[in-house]
Amino acid sequence: MYSVPIYLYTGPEFGERNDAVAEAKRAAEKKFGSIDYHQLYTSDVSLNDVLSLLRNGNLFVPARFVVLRGAEALKKKEDIQLLSEWCEEQKAVKSDDVWLFLVSDETSVDKKLEALVPKENRKIFWEMFDDRKEQWLESFFRKNGYDLEPDAVDSILSLVENNTEALRNECSRFFVCFEKGHTVTVDDVDSILAHNREESAFTLFDAMAAAEHEPQTRLSESLSILQKLRNSKDSNYVSLIAGLTWCFRKLKVWHTLAKEGGLSDFNLKINGFQAKKMQQKYRAAARIWNLAETEDAISLLSDTDMLIRSSGAAVEAVSMQALVYCLCIKKGSALSDYEIS
Repeated sequence: MYSVPIYLYTGPEFGERNDAVAEAKRAAEKKFGSIDYHQLYTSDVSLNDVLSLLRNGNLFVPARFVVLRGAEALKKKEDIQLLSEWCEEQKAVKSDDVWLFLVSDETSVDKKLEALVPKENRKIFWEMFDDRKEQWLESFFRKNGYDLEPDAVDSILSLVENNTEALRNECSRFFVCFEKGHTVTVDDVDSILAHNREESAFTLFDAMAAAEHEPQTRLSESLSILQKLRNSKDSNYVSLIAGLTWCFRKLKVWHTLAKEGGLSDFNLKINGFQAKKMQQKYRAAARIWNLAETEDAISLLSDTDMLIRSSGAAVEAVSMQALVYCLCIKKGSALSDYEIS
């Protein structure tokens, strides 16, 4: 039975999700030899242009493969209608030389958009459970000719965003610094990752969550990190917001566990807080933002993300500075009209 070649891959496990898209791309290349490949973002291109690529593409290439990221932004009635019409076209011609992958860091998208995608073509890539993260790390090091001390596993997971893409990128640094056969220790992790840690959404969150400092001090340090990130060649505010959102959602889990009396070692471990450094970080963060303020912060991050996606580079810098100010000083509340003026 023919299945419309539209796919919806969502969720925070970026590594496995991107691997799945890459595997589909390799299969298409194996079948057709060469493909007309495009990776696009909803913030940069109209859906009409995306569908035009799929309909026309390169006349000298036998297949078309488009990855459209930021699918959670596809909510407009006209966009849903355009995509629905394209799906009907595919059903009529039963094309096997075109693919459209809709990708989102969120776990859900507009229900009308989701309904256009065949059930078998939808997949949510959830964050791994902690035992899987540990197994993945140990396997990754072993495949590359290295061993890991158990405490080193916990230390890595406390320092690096817990998706396989971030873990793969960060842990590859060990393979440059040590010869094969080396057993990575906690001291090695401290030396390679902690002391030489590049600024990221997670170091920014750490600065904002440093409960031992006054709000103005936390703001100053956070704005300094934001400036370093802005000057980085890999600067990407959408990814930065996604990372901060992950941290605040994690903080919400912490608050929920605490509210239900569930801060036992077992509950902490199964919810991703097994490392002592991770526990210390979120215990400190919980002293700054209570549950309601954490939810406000998540909403503010979502609003800022949508503003940047819709308005582009013109508002990026000032929007991010306002975001950091609101998180540090106003505990997640948005700026009032008076403060903006």
